[in-house]
Amino acid sequence: MIRYNGSKLSIIAIIVGLTLVAFTLSFTQVFAAEPSTSSSEGLTKPLLAIAAAIAIAGGLIGTGNAQQGIGAAGMGIIAEKPEKFGQVLFFFVIPETLWIIGFVLGIILLLGIL
Repeated sequence: MIRYNGSKLSIIAIIVGLTLVAFTLSFTQVFAAEPSTSSSEGLTKPLLAIAAAIAIAGGLIGTGNAQQGIGAAGMGIIAEKPEKFGQVLFFFVIPETLWIIGFVLGIILLLGIL
């Protein structure tokens, strides 16, 4: 039987995340369209990519956290009263707007609209 050890898993996730950030910031010329003369110009695209990733990941994590409780409670309601399926489905779908907003914000950041 495999046991879940949350502390080891979160430490590994943090190390992998910090490694990705270090590689992203160290190879700035890969992301630049043309060689820049200023160091601040070369960091804008990698930082925008990281910001977009954080926005999308935040939306997805928020959606998952919201739906885990709603889904569990909804299954209990449907088990007792199957005619409440429409209401349960409506409340289960409401948190989906979180990832949609995060995705749109990530696209806006990557395309430089704002």
